[in-house]
Parts: sequence; C-alpha cells; structure tokens
Amino acid sequence: MNLPEPPLLVITDRRMACRPLPAVVAEALAGGCRWLLVREKDLPRSALVTLVKEILDLARPYSARVSVSADAQAMFEAAAHGVHLPQGTDVQSIRARIGAAQWIGVSAHSQAEVEAAAAAGADYVTFSPIFLTQSKPGYGPALGLAMLQQTVLSTSIPVIALGGITAANAADCIEAGAAGVAVMGEIMRAVNPAAAVQRLVKSIQEGRARR
Repeated sequence: MNLPEPPLLVITDRRMACRPLPAVVAEALAGGCRWLLVREKDLPRSALVTLVKEILDLARPYSARVSVSADAQAMFEAAAHGVHLPQGTDVQSIRARIGAAQWIGVSAHSQAEVEAAAAAGADYVTFSPIFLTQSKPGYGPALGLAMLQQTVLSTSIPVIALGGITAANAADCIEAGAAGVAVMGEIMRAVNPAAAVQRLVKSIQEGRARR
C-alpha cells in the first residue's frame, strides 16, 4: 500500500470544528492534506453519504483520498476510497464485499490487535492512543513511543500513529517508525486549518530526516 503524500490522515468531527465542516476540510486540503477520514458516526446513512460526496468533491482537485468510518455501505453509496473499521469488525467479510481496490483500515490499541488486523487483510492500522488526547479524555492509557516502535517492527502493514498527535510530537512518531500520523482535534479546532496542516507536514518531514 502506498500512503498518500504527505502521510497525514485528517479525521473529521463536525461537532468539534470551529466552522462548518466543509470549510474546515477545504482549508485543510489547501494546506496540503491529501487523506481524510469522515468520522461522523451519529449521522443517519443518507446524511452521511451526502456529506461524504461533498467532501469528495472538495478533495477531487487535489487527488486526495477520502475514507468513511465504520460504514462500508455509505462508502459504496458515496463512491469513497475506503472504509476504516472499529476493532472487532470482520475484516475478511468486508473485504469480500468491497473488493481489493478500496482501502480497509482498522483501529488497533495493542500489538496483538495490529497483528490480527494485518493477518485478516487490512491495508493499514491506526495505533492509539500514542499520547493522552483532549479529543477522547480518559481514552488510554497512552501507549507511548517505545510501544509504537515495537509494534511497527512486528507488522508488515503501515502503522498510523493516532492520539494526542500535534506538530510538536508528530516528528517523534515518524522517527519511531510510524508510516504516518492521524489527527482530529489539531485540525478541527484550528483557527487556521491550512496552517495547522502545514505545521504537521513539516513535523513529519523532520521525523523522516531523523531516521
């Protein structure tokens, strides 16, 4: 699997966003984001599909990829690029439904879960929480950089660091071996999402330089 460049996954949360979500997404794309995960689990499917299609329209001029959280049917209906599954979902059955072209990501919170997702055919995993996170207080304990490094070495699929990721620590995650980083609050709460993306991309580049 070739990750988007830069390997920065921006996860949406319209309730957290300080402006309408499409405006935040448009600014993030202008700042360099090329990979989005639409995570709006409380929306009915019809509304979710409409939102995903709107985000796909924004992403298309940038050749950015858009995935949908949890709902493979919504991904189908919107013609998105992939689905991101919660832990415990049957990856193989979803793969049989959607085929090889669309990406399947899985949320993992331990090395064993990462290895299981890889064995089931996931294209990538998010590994969280690396750090304590304001977006999900009490979600943890933090796994830390040492566990991230150990887990990356245990699997052949890309590991995306998630949880408390900021421009101040994204480089550390990349240096530890993460293939990319995923962020929610750092972009959704940003007054200037484009600038926030640019800071994260710079940190990713710094992490690569340290390897």
